[in-house]
Amino acid sequence: MRFGTPLSPTAVKAMLLGAGELGKEVIIELQRLGVETIAVDRYPDSPGQQVAHRSHVIDMTDAKALRALVDRERPHLIVPEIEAIATGELERIEAAGLATVIPTAFAAHTTMNRERIRLLAAEKLKLPVSPFAFASSLEELQAAADRIGYPCFVKPVMSSSGKGQSRLKSPDDVGKAWDKALTAGRVKSARVIVEGEIRFDYEITQLTVRAADGKGGIATHFCEPVGHLQVDGDYVESWQPQPMSGTAREKGRAIAKAVTDALGGWGIFGVELFVRGDDVWFSEVSPRPHDTGLTTLVSQYQSEFALHARAILGLPVSTALKSPGASAVIYGGMDAKGIAFDGVAEALSVPETELRLFGKPESFRKRRMGVALARGLTIEEARRRAKEAASLVKPVRP
Repeated sequence: MRFGTPLSPTAVKAMLLGAGELGKEVIIELQRLGVETIAVDRYPDSPGQQVAHRSHVIDMTDAKALRALVDRERPHLIVPEIEAIATGELERIEAAGLATVIPTAFAAHTTMNRERIRLLAAEKLKLPVSPFAFASSLEELQAAADRIGYPCFVKPVMSSSGKGQSRLKSPDDVGKAWDKALTAGRVKSARVIVEGEIRFDYEITQLTVRAADGKGGIATHFCEPVGHLQVDGDYVESWQPQPMSGTAREKGRAIAKAVTDALGGWGIFGVELFVRGDDVWFSEVSPRPHDTGLTTLVSQYQSEFALHARAILGLPVSTALKSPGASAVIYGGMDAKGIAFDGVAEALSVPETELRLFGKPESFRKRRMGVALARGLTIEEARRRAKEAASLVKPVRP
């Protein structure tokens, strides 16, 4: 690929579909390589829109609106950053040769729906997964939960960051779980997945990069495993590297390679895995940078965002670890627009720390508004520093 000058006829143009905090970091990395960036989101002034060359606000689940914008902008690359997109239209755009969809339109279409990706992993690839079933009514959900057993989890087939997720301890929890799932899915679809609970020791994100091998093919690279702590399905802490046995490490990488090979294309994937001893189970995959991978901003020489940008542009990548690192989430703590933050100087006084305040125009009580990042000689030291720095940042009303 020849690299040109932004805002000129020689420009390489990349359109981000979704421009939150992860998209913002990808945009910055693309701009460092001279790429012209276009940020698209469902609301104005999203984090990525604040730094892109141009921005648009559309309903990305509207196929006609999405196609019209692609026809207008004519990007070389379309880079989805969220799942709530008219992926069928992405497949038509890709088939027509209008743009390259990252990693592929098939990957975007398959991973936006838990049913499609679970069937791919379990039935086609024969990967180890938790027991599962799907339901389209309260009665089907009751039968599926009884069959799988309690405790179990119920999730909308189309949701993210723990939205609509419930842990069922007994049949008495089924009705509430059904109602919660219906109100929290990305689309109004009465379809849920029921998953049996796996008694795992820990969860990891295996960041996996498909990049040019310099010989006309694709090479798969693995970052050191990212450990993370989730509450109600949403991550609150992450750290790298997560210690694990050599056997589990190799099993995790084999699972990640199988899934990413099946999805194809270029770029970084966040493959979520459950680990117990030497045993590993596939959970989910995101064909884009992963929120838990924010820790790579301090722990790797090339962050997951730099890796994604380089890989999709056909450039060499390195997943080398720089230092043990950690991240801790900073929540908004309130429902308000244009909030401010106290304690930034105090947070940055913690040794080896950095902050990312995302600049989201509206805060919610449990909305992720920033993240504290820290390095340390050990994982424990990095986690302690990140949590301390995060605790010192105080969102305040305007």
